[in-house]
Amino acid sequence: MSNEHPLSYHHHHHVGKSKFEEAFDAFTALPTADEIQDHIKQLIDAHFDTLNNTATIKFLHSTIDLTSLGSEDNIDQIFNFVKSVNDLDDSNPTIPPVASICVYPNFAKTVRDNLMVEDVHVCCVSGGFPSSQTFQEIKVAETSLAIADGADEIDIVLHLGNFLSGDYQAVTDEIEELRAVTKGRVLKVILETGALKTAESIQRAAILALFSGADFIKTSTGKGYPGASLEAAYVMCQVLKQYHDKYGVKRGFKVSGGVRTTEEAIKYLCIVKGVLGDEWMTNELFRIGASSLEGDLLQHII
Repeated sequence: MSNEHPLSYHHHHHVGKSKFEEAFDAFTALPTADEIQDHIKQLIDAHFDTLNNTATIKFLHSTIDLTSLGSEDNIDQIFNFVKSVNDLDDSNPTIPPVASICVYPNFAKTVRDNLMVEDVHVCCVSGGFPSSQTFQEIKVAETSLAIADGADEIDIVLHLGNFLSGDYQAVTDEIEELRAVTKGRVLKVILETGALKTAESIQRAAILALFSGADFIKTSTGKGYPGASLEAAYVMCQVLKQYHDKYGVKRGFKVSGGVRTTEEAIKYLCIVKGVLGDEWMTNELFRIGASSLEGDLLQHII
């Protein structure tokens, strides 16, 4: 198989088959919904007990993008949010710190100026989050300003309207433009799986995001739609596995939206371990976007 992405082909396409259809067809058809459910259950049965231990729970803590994305956020509150990360690192140095602190772009500077823990990144949602409904120029400006103020990582939302209406070119053009703006930084593309509903739509959105240069594909915004599901995670991990098998490139998976308990987090990890393997058990390739999960994990450790 060529290492060139189907979306970069310039040869003549078969009449009636777009480069997007060719890209989708390069991936295996999905099992039925029942088969997906059965496989998820098998993976949880196979891995849950081996992962349900302090070492894994500490690892899970290191995968968290610790999130504050409220309309009531303000500088004092974000300052205290960052302080809690600094304080935990001082008081419990054996617990690996969270992967990032994730905020709206206007708080990037507050996080950057007050964060004292070396390994923690500054993450911002951008691009008209959570709806992605604004001018592309605004998305570019917002993303550029977030980076200028210290963001290492940017989470954007795939344009659902364009995707669901079949305008895949508009979807990929926009992600590619924001990929160019975020050069050298981590770009996560949120598929909003609760709005996509079907496994096939989730698979297609994941493929488009990867071909557009996403470093991570992410389940949900946690705003307005159902959040992460084990089924969505399974479909996305299968795409990441096939993408790696075809092109030799590992891309990351982020689960977000409603992951609150240690038990839930371990179940997602069972899917990552079972589908993608131990190589993905690192916070460079696996993240959990969460706010309340951190407290639940810490109760199991401290």
